[in-house]
This record gives sequence, structure tokens and C-alpha cells, in this order.
Amino acid sequence: MNAIDKTLSTDITLGHLLDVLAAAPDAPLVFHYEGHPVKPGYHVTEVKAGQFAALDCGANPEAWSEIFVQLWDIDEDGRTHMPAGKFAAIIRKVSDHVKLEPSAKLTFEVSDGKRPMALYCAGSPQLQDGSFQVALNARPSSCKPRDRWLAEEQAKSSCCAPSSSKSCCP
Repeated sequence: MNAIDKTLSTDITLGHLLDVLAAAPDAPLVFHYEGHPVKPGYHVTEVKAGQFAALDCGANPEAWSEIFVQLWDIDEDGRTHMPAGKFAAIIRKVSDHVKLEPSAKLTFEVSDGKRPMALYCAGSPQLQDGSFQVALNARPSSCKPRDRWLAEEQAKSSCCAPSSSKSCCP
């Protein structure tokens, strides 16, 4: 198996994850976190949908939707990794009872039942050697006003920025 590229972990949406998994529903779905894959007997123990309203550290109002998928990282009964189609079926069953917004930010909560749950963001699934590989990386804290400022500064310094006199754009 190829190494999982940790740089692919960003905030993907539930809709994106399900769209990619639909391409190969029989392929095993393997999540990787903290340098190792989840055990083959992992369970999806809970799926939660939340609507959040907050005030960031710059006194800016924030609002977003987020879906939390809880994984119990255990090896049980000699099972294999869950097929992508089974994962999608679990999500469909949840969505029959709980409104799951496909464009919502997706967060994974993972624990082995001994250590505390930790929060992870997911990279886009990669089909490698017949199985879907999904990199989970710890979700870091951030300062949203600083993040917005950095994005604006990066856009300003881009050669394609509106005020740029550089001629690198087609």
C-alpha cells in the first residue's frame, strides 16, 4: 500500500466523501490517523449533525453546519475493513432520521475506547490498490480573523491579483 499523503487532509464535505465512495462501493474503506490505519473491525458508532453560531476572537459572527462521524477503532470478530457502500448506507440511514447537509464540514471523532476521543479533519478519499484510503489529521485550533487576513494577503501577492502588474496570467 502507498503512503497516505497527509497534505490531502482538509475540510471535505460529507457530499464529497459520498460522491467519491460511490465510484467503488465494494472497496474497503480504510481511515488513517496518527500514523496507522483504523483496525479492520472499526464501527461507525454515531453520526451527528450540528448547526453552530459563534463569535470569533475578532468579535465577528460565525455560522456553519458540521457533521461528526464517530469511529470506534477496534478489531472485532476477524472482520475486514468496512466496504465504502456499507459506510454510505449507514449515512443514508442516519439521514432518514437526521437532516444531514451534504455541504456541511465533516469532522471525525476517533477513539479506541481507552484513549479519549480526538477530532480529525479528513482528506479526499484515494482509491489505492483496490481500497479507499482516507487520511485523518488532527483538527488544529485557528484564529479565523488571522486566517482570513492571511488568505487576503496571499491573494494580493498572487500574480493574478486584480492590482498586480505582473504578466504571469494568461
